Amino acid sequence: MRNWSRLRSLSVSEAFFLAHCLVVVAAVRLGLTLFSYRHVRNLVTRLDASNDAEIADLRRVAWGVAAAARLVPGASCLTQALAGQYLLARQGNASKITIGIERDSGSQLKAHAWLMSGHHIVLGGSINGFTHLVDHGS
Repeated sequence: MRNWSRLRSLSVSEAFFLAHCLVVVAAVRLGLTLFSYRHVRNLVTRLDASNDAEIADLRRVAWGVAAAARLVPGASCLTQALAGQYLLARQGNASKITIGIERDSGSQLKAHAWLMSGHHIVLGGSINGFTHLVDHGS
């Protein structure tokens, strides 16, 4: 019930943006299920994105992707990072996906993905406790 009242409180433009984010997150999730990460990443990074994003744009994308990911089953950190990268690239804003592994995770390997724009973490939370593996730019 609480979520419906939040949804009703959104402006028309916020509701359309959230719906757009939902479609993008679901499409990326489906793409990662059917195809390789490399294939999906190549589709996402085909857009020309070289501008520095405004903080307001980063916050809007972070909000939209995180909210949409709660509605898409299995929308992992990688799904969210790719969806966010696509949404930023559609606006011409550069970003990169950083992938790392958790240090001291015992015998089980735990990987995580972040979406970065400039020096800002857009999606994925803190990098502390992880060892950097690779960056995939836009």
